Amino acid sequence: MRLGADRVRVRVPATSANLGPGFDALGLALALHDDLEVRLLGSADVVVEVTGEGAGEVPDDERHLVVQALRAALDLVGAPQAGLHLICHNRIPHGRGLGSSAAAVVAGIAAARGLVSEPEALSDEVVLGLATQMEGHPDNAAPAIHGGATVAWSTDGGVRAAALAVHPDVAPVAIVPATRLSTASARGVLPATVPHRDAAFQAGRAALLVEALGRRPDLLLDATADRLHQDYRRAVMPHSLALVDALRAAGVAAVVSGAGPTVLALARRTASGTDADDAIATAFGPTMGGWRVLPLAVDTDGVQVARVANG
Repeated sequence: MRLGADRVRVRVPATSANLGPGFDALGLALALHDDLEVRLLGSADVVVEVTGEGAGEVPDDERHLVVQALRAALDLVGAPQAGLHLICHNRIPHGRGLGSSAAAVVAGIAAARGLVSEPEALSDEVVLGLATQMEGHPDNAAPAIHGGATVAWSTDGGVRAAALAVHPDVAPVAIVPATRLSTASARGVLPATVPHRDAAFQAGRAALLVEALGRRPDLLLDATADRLHQDYRRAVMPHSLALVDALRAAGVAAVVSGAGPTVLALARRTASGTDADDAIATAFGPTMGGWRVLPLAVDTDGVQVARVANG
């Protein structure tokens, strides 16, 4: 396959995985975006410019995750490699459980889709499979690709995802701490097995969450209850879990976003904001300095890629 364009722009959303009981399966795309531009160079050079989140921290060469994903996608479809000039304006916080690495991977693959002469070779299904291969699990990649809420699963034939309805009254609020936590650290405290009663509880709440998200937001508090991963992570993110506890005690459907330490409140929209606003303000005590409260819409578009004409 040949390259069919030499410049593309990509927009990719932040995502929140798990949503409480939907561990490694459910995810939600949020209207907080990284914007990227990729230009092919006439040389073998790789130039990476980053502003915003991760500037001065992430690699500025072949090791950059967008570059790695783009190259993997080109290899997958048999397209030639080339020198690259990558410009990133990042808004998704890194190491906070908002899908920054999945966004980078999906953005890189989407950029390859825009560059090749046969973009259909990198269908959404192919993008999900490659992103999952690079990420290890599909819960963030699926909503980053499709937008909205998704459920993702693996079969013998590959990784699949399906869209879930989101009620217009659902109003996500991301509460982002100043501190970071690696996914590996968050996963490292999870047990190899859980009690059968907790597994049964989890299955019921995950099923209820699908109904609550799509048709019954009044059920979100019950539907987001979790016994599989959050309490086990309390030792590595005590302030996040304390905030989850405080918000849930006030009737807010709060969960750890992905591997944390961001807290996601699945609030309900009101005329003046959300029904979680007062509870969030009250929950902030002297130990909660440095946190950012980000009311966010649900991103319904998923990753977007556009070819750009030179000139």
